[in-house]
Amino acid sequence: MEITDVKIRKIMTEGRLRAVVSVTIDDMLAVHDIKVVQGDERVFVAMPSRKDENGVFRDIVHPISSSARKQFEEYILEAYERQLAITEAEADGIAEAEAIGE
Repeated sequence: MEITDVKIRKIMTEGRLRAVVSVTIDDMLAVHDIKVVQGDERVFVAMPSRKDENGVFRDIVHPISSSARKQFEEYILEAYERQLAITEAEADGIAEAEAIGE
């Protein structure tokens, strides 16, 4: 299995949800609605899930092995950190341009 693309669909700055991500595997399978969540101690990856009839959320797709989960998390969190840095740099540039224009 090779993760061939990671797309950060949306970055959030409020609440625990930090990003919504799509991952492409082997250029053949796309997994959407993966979430990057701020936990109490660290940022983590939450796979797409649905609430069952008992109100319990169940993953609808997930890595089978711990090594596959680790690979998913590493790729997703690295892409998230890169996109976050770009977004922050763009925001800093806009703020700087607005300050100069005043």
